Amino acid sequence: MAEGNTAWAPDSWKTKPIKQDVMYDDANELETVLTRVTRMPPLVSSPEIDRLRQQLRDVAEGRAFLLQGGDCAESFDYCNPHAIEDKLKVLLQMSLVLVWGMRLPVVRIARMAGQYAKPRSSPFEKTEDGRTVMSYRGDNVNSIDPDNRRPDPQRLLSAYLHSAATINYVRLLLAAGFADLHKPEAWDLGYVRNKEIRSEYQNIVNRLTDSLKFMDVVGATETSLPSLNTVDLYTSHEALLLDYEQALTRPVLKPTAAVGKRSSYYEPSTPPREPLAPELCDWYNLSTHFIWIGDRTRQLNGAHVEYFRGVKNPVGVKVGPTMEPEELVRVLDILDPMNEPGRVTLITRYGATKIDQFLPAHIAAVQKTEHKPVWCCDPCHGNTTTAPSGHKTRSFDAIMAEITANMKIHQDLGSRLSGIHLELTGEHVTECTGGSQELSHSDLPSNYQTFCDPRLNYEQSLDIAFKIAKDFESERQSSQ
Repeated sequence: MAEGNTAWAPDSWKTKPIKQDVMYDDANELETVLTRVTRMPPLVSSPEIDRLRQQLRDVAEGRAFLLQGGDCAESFDYCNPHAIEDKLKVLLQMSLVLVWGMRLPVVRIARMAGQYAKPRSSPFEKTEDGRTVMSYRGDNVNSIDPDNRRPDPQRLLSAYLHSAATINYVRLLLAAGFADLHKPEAWDLGYVRNKEIRSEYQNIVNRLTDSLKFMDVVGATETSLPSLNTVDLYTSHEALLLDYEQALTRPVLKPTAAVGKRSSYYEPSTPPREPLAPELCDWYNLSTHFIWIGDRTRQLNGAHVEYFRGVKNPVGVKVGPTMEPEELVRVLDILDPMNEPGRVTLITRYGATKIDQFLPAHIAAVQKTEHKPVWCCDPCHGNTTTAPSGHKTRSFDAIMAEITANMKIHQDLGSRLSGIHLELTGEHVTECTGGSQELSHSDLPSNYQTFCDPRLNYEQSLDIAFKIAKDFESERQSSQ
């Protein structure tokens, strides 16, 4: 049988070879924890996922733009009000700048409320004192403390509880008007050292606030237009630990053929009291809205691709220099057999010096098919270097160079960059160099907080949004 044509079930991935698996020393404890997670309420609902699917269709067809961002790997310690508020604030402000520059709706997806797992190139690592210990695999597997690296099944339950608390607080903030656009005092541009750049940014902010004041004058208030003080914000994570993902994969009755809606007697976010016949249900991963496959787990005959092909969630696939164009087409054929626009988001990650070599062939291969994926640029992973101090870092200039090259290559080939995927934080860390703060390698130790990969800070994240907005505004004006 062709790949992807065999019968699918939430556990059919177990028949496939798996990469990045976690070996627990107590199988009974693991089963006890997974059974408990299986009985826990879902974290998101299928109608929310369906709404995201429709919005990503709009992105794939050029009617919207995708902004996805957050930590490389979340820590349980990030589940606190300040960290959540800071991340939410930067994503909302970035999206507002992008909306202004593109004149398009922006779909917001946060890398949060579940991004606790960390793929590793080796199961072991060296400590600073020369010891060999198990690699840190993320807070839902083991501890960052080198003396506590045993994979602990109880951390899966902790991951669920921290995800639930994070999602609950995000919902609370949005319901309370955290996303209200009428807050110009939130735009503090004092961090921009270059006076010319600061003036450009301030001009954009002034035009944004003037537009909002005009809408107030003509009666477009938050009462008549609720979107002025609330937004859709979706969660996402790399679905690395398939036992956990399976535990939160739930059946939902398919829409009835007569009305195209799901049956009213069954609440979509509630597991059925009686098992549903397979032909009557769709399967949703209700741990999050959007899941993606990493560069290390996208084997065509592997467990992760097998799991992903059966869930209704929109899915992402990391695409880098090691993926052949023919392999990319086969992945799309497996994950998107119905050619649904936006079903798959291709998250490309090459590096500023390699994008010209690989992206054109990937675009050309997809253009020969009927697939309509979301093309999303991850300019962070391919531009990681080591500073003289030993800190892992990323250059803002290299990140922007990859974004700019990505946009141009798509344009030259009659395609379109549809989204941006960033590792960022809303905090004022010093992990990446450059940007309008003009951070140098010598600045990195002053507030280097990451335990994983370096993140763009609040200021650098806004820098990227402003620069992308200006590029799209210039393109729009030149076409008029």
